[in-house]
Amino acid sequence: MSGRPDLRGMDVDELVRWAAELRQPPYRGRQLARWVHGHGARAFDGMTDLPASMRQQLAQRAALTCLRVLHRTTSADGSTTKYLLQCEDGSTVESVWMRYADGRRSACVSTQVGCAMACTFCATGLAGFGRNLTAGEITDQVHVMRLDQGEDPTHVVFMGMGEPLANLDATVRAVRLLNAPYGLGIGIRRITVSTVGLAPQIRRLAKLRLGCKLAVSLHAPDDDLRSQLVPINRRYPIAELMDACREYVEAVGRRLTFEYVLLDGVNDSPDHAARLAALLRGMLAHVNLIPWNPVPNLPYRRPRAERVRQFARVLRSAGIPATVRVERGTDILAACGQLREAHTPGRRPVRLAAAGAR
Repeated sequence: MSGRPDLRGMDVDELVRWAAELRQPPYRGRQLARWVHGHGARAFDGMTDLPASMRQQLAQRAALTCLRVLHRTTSADGSTTKYLLQCEDGSTVESVWMRYADGRRSACVSTQVGCAMACTFCATGLAGFGRNLTAGEITDQVHVMRLDQGEDPTHVVFMGMGEPLANLDATVRAVRLLNAPYGLGIGIRRITVSTVGLAPQIRRLAKLRLGCKLAVSLHAPDDDLRSQLVPINRRYPIAELMDACREYVEAVGRRLTFEYVLLDGVNDSPDHAARLAALLRGMLAHVNLIPWNPVPNLPYRRPRAERVRQFARVLRSAGIPATVRVERGTDILAACGQLREAHTPGRRPVRLAAAGAR
């Protein structure tokens, strides 16, 4: 940003202290927090219940992360919209808004520009790693989408571009800001953080007892295959990862989700399913099966529907809860594993509606 403090990344206590530096009483800091995190204000001059003198001071001394919408694409069924967003430094990320028939509205956010994990079936890592996003840049993705859509999300998933636990401090801060009562107040159990399996960071997250859902991308039942698909497994092999996952479940007391992308002829046989069931037996866990979503120029195929059902049956018969994810936005490359930084020259920014009272 400009070198001035970014208020989008500050919690209410920090904003109260910031207001005090402007010789304003504590309640002004709390008002500021509601504008920044509750309304998603796009500019200081729109914070109408703050004194004009304070708004002028804020404009001179503070900054406010406001990502720009360069492009949006909506799926044929209207349920999913993918956004290409631009940060102040010109970096771009993709975020996704999903609607469900039961009334859920889920915002999928990115935590990094690109990704360093290099999972062989995922589009995001193809361009490599750019940088970590700030907490303000993470939370503002939610505000950009909710203002554009005209409604608040019921759920937030940290499953966009990047590895959230490789940017742990900003991810945790963003979770807390989205959950805060002065913000959007999204229930902590309606926030999911996904990880490719960074064992030390899973342990750190367990100690924080944040309470959000954790989804671990597994994708293979043994080290040889997982190391081929998910290179970070060479650093944190399955045994170490499982120990960290058990520590998380014990600390938080909540079921953990294992995500498993099914690749035709690679990791989708009944034998793979049986070995996965043996690996997870006795753990408070659920398996989310994801038939691979096509990514141009990658050498994989999506399994046939019957093969997916057979994999799920093997898990369930072994006592492992399993569901097959209903993918949304595949036709606009917005589904799991398809997000990729993609700036097209000549795209004009989309203007958002003003942020008003909720």
